[in-house]
Amino acid sequence: MKKLISIILVVAMTLSLQGCFFVAGAAAGAAAAVVAYDHRKLESILMDNQITHDAADKINADPNFKGSHIDIACFSRVVLLTGQTPTAELREEAEAVVRNVPNVTRIYNQIIIRAPTSSIVRTSDAWITTKIKSELLATKGMKSGTIKVVTENGIVYLMGMVSKDQAETAATIASQVDGVQRVMKIFQYTN
Repeated sequence: MKKLISIILVVAMTLSLQGCFFVAGAAAGAAAAVVAYDHRKLESILMDNQITHDAADKINADPNFKGSHIDIACFSRVVLLTGQTPTAELREEAEAVVRNVPNVTRIYNQIIIRAPTSSIVRTSDAWITTKIKSELLATKGMKSGTIKVVTENGIVYLMGMVSKDQAETAATIASQVDGVQRVMKIFQYTN
């Protein structure tokens, strides 16, 4: 959630520098709507934020990960690791580090062995995530606040607690956004 808000704020600030104050205001409003629509209990949201923060601190403090790009997302204590690292050993080490963070129930390690992506690719990924979240928010009947969207190098990961119908609808919406190369569902199903 913090990452989404940060992305929206960066986009809003960039657009405001270009004179697009209306678009910036709309982006900030969309961020507020997403936060308000998250139906999880406050304790669950805070726990996920703490897990993300603790895992990021441990990985960022470890000099072995210099030259890697690792992103951490957490929803309902399930952690998704994405990004790039130069060796398989570092990929496994990142998972081991996160496994030692308190309250993590499951880890999906999607780190790829290769050089880190460029800032242009990361900006494109952020834009894809924003477009998908906007489409989910605008879709009638979609409980978008129960879905976390993560994009890494054109691959979209959808995570959260949803019904199978909501999962399929979200995956269809995500797959239709320009720039999406593949959609991966990492859902916990409510039915």
